[in-house]
Amino acid sequence: MRRHAALLLVACLAIAGSSWWLDLWRSPLIPDEGGLQLLGRFIAAAARPTLTDAHTGQSLVPVLGLALWNTVRIATAAMALALLAAAPLSLLASTRLAPGAPWIWPVRTLITALRSVHELLWAIVLLAAVGQSEWAAVLAIAIPYAGTLAKVFSELIDEAPTDAADALRHTGAPPSAAFALGQLSRTLPDLAAYTFYRFECALRSAAILGFFGVPTIGVHLAAAVDNVQLPAVWTWLYALAALVLGVHAWSSVVRRRMEVR
Repeated sequence: MRRHAALLLVACLAIAGSSWWLDLWRSPLIPDEGGLQLLGRFIAAAARPTLTDAHTGQSLVPVLGLALWNTVRIATAAMALALLAAAPLSLLASTRLAPGAPWIWPVRTLITALRSVHELLWAIVLLAAVGQSEWAAVLAIAIPYAGTLAKVFSELIDEAPTDAADALRHTGAPPSAAFALGQLSRTLPDLAAYTFYRFECALRSAAILGFFGVPTIGVHLAAAVDNVQLPAVWTWLYALAALVLGVHAWSSVVRRRMEVR
């Protein structure tokens, strides 16, 4: 209890110190009258999203479908590349595959380096280097996600129970077979669950990259915000939320089937 109280006290002091350093006490945290009116209009618009362009009067449904497809396409390509890199890196970083191997710490250092830079920073660098290319967006997401996936995958493998793998080794099974059948196979539901979670994150990242000109749902969301088309803003927000919820529902079904097996 004393240790927890000390940690809580340190956290409170850190929050107070950082708030004082950033001068948050005198910052205008409460918006002015104009800001409050705009906030009220934005909240009210949540109940009346539109499927019609305010300027042209045309339907937003075709544009909405294409934007969602582009978002899914870029996120899927990024996750595919990230998984291709994360799978071998996670095995090499695991202490279960080859305990005490000399490559474990160098691989873990590489994994840390990959995930140390946020995808938005990668997007700024890559888009500046190659222009507004969809491949730049894919790589901007794939690079840090490969590091994050590899880190979590290796930890899930290391934390999995070893009783089945030990039993297989005692019966004379090769170490690689014991690892694959007794250790790795037991982590598959957790690996799948985290992969689906990162795919949901990739969808959101792909949408955010639309603010940099990548042709995802974020392009249209940014345009609606710039033109203060508040009902259209909610249309794009609802569409993105529905997309993420759909992927989450799909992942729940897959995870349940894997657990039953």
